[in-house]
Amino acid sequence: MLALALILAGGACKKKVAPTPPPPPPPPPQPTATISVSPESVQKGQSATITWSSQNASEVNIDGIGKVDAQGSQSVTPSDSTTYHMTAKGPGGSTDATARVTVTTPPPPPPTPQPTASEEQLFSQNVKDVFFDYDKYDIRADGQSAIQGNAAFLQQHPNVKITIEGHCDERGSTEYNLALGDNRASTAKTALVSAGISADRIKTISYGKEKPACTESTEACWQQNRRAHFVYGQK
Repeated sequence: MLALALILAGGACKKKVAPTPPPPPPPPPQPTATISVSPESVQKGQSATITWSSQNASEVNIDGIGKVDAQGSQSVTPSDSTTYHMTAKGPGGSTDATARVTVTTPPPPPPTPQPTASEEQLFSQNVKDVFFDYDKYDIRADGQSAIQGNAAFLQQHPNVKITIEGHCDERGSTEYNLALGDNRASTAKTALVSAGISADRIKTISYGKEKPACTESTEACWQQNRRAHFVYGQK
């Protein structure tokens, strides 16, 4: 009995041991943030697609777009090169990511080619008529200048063949004016041949007073009709 009492008394004197506390909970995970843009380079006016993804985040924002879902994509058409900044926030902190799209200016369109004047248009612009005095078919000084200019054009365009029309004013008979017109056309042809133009490139025809350029009965009008008229091509 005594021994039992001593054991009980000794046990009562020992200090009670506190229980081990549970380990602390792990810290919340750090959010992740991933953002990309495709294509990375576009011409001004073209679109690109931004794609993003985040985990462990309670709030996701992209500058220039605003608050977005944790995952997604969106088409954008930036006017200038832009860096898209993504921020993912959560209990575990904040994480950033960026993606950049480069906007280039398209090259200017090539200049519109100007239409090239045809050989016939050049002919009408450069080849001049030769005018004659009343009842004459010899070439005046101003006519010589026209002949030289016409010959220069024909030398520069060796494939061009022409018709020289002889014309007269309304005075005189039809037969007389046909003969006078023929003389005027032939004289102009001879002058061109003398200037170096091959005769087989030149055909002549007389219309006399049949096809007047001016129909008024005045000296100024008659002067316009007394002419050797140069036509592109051979009739």
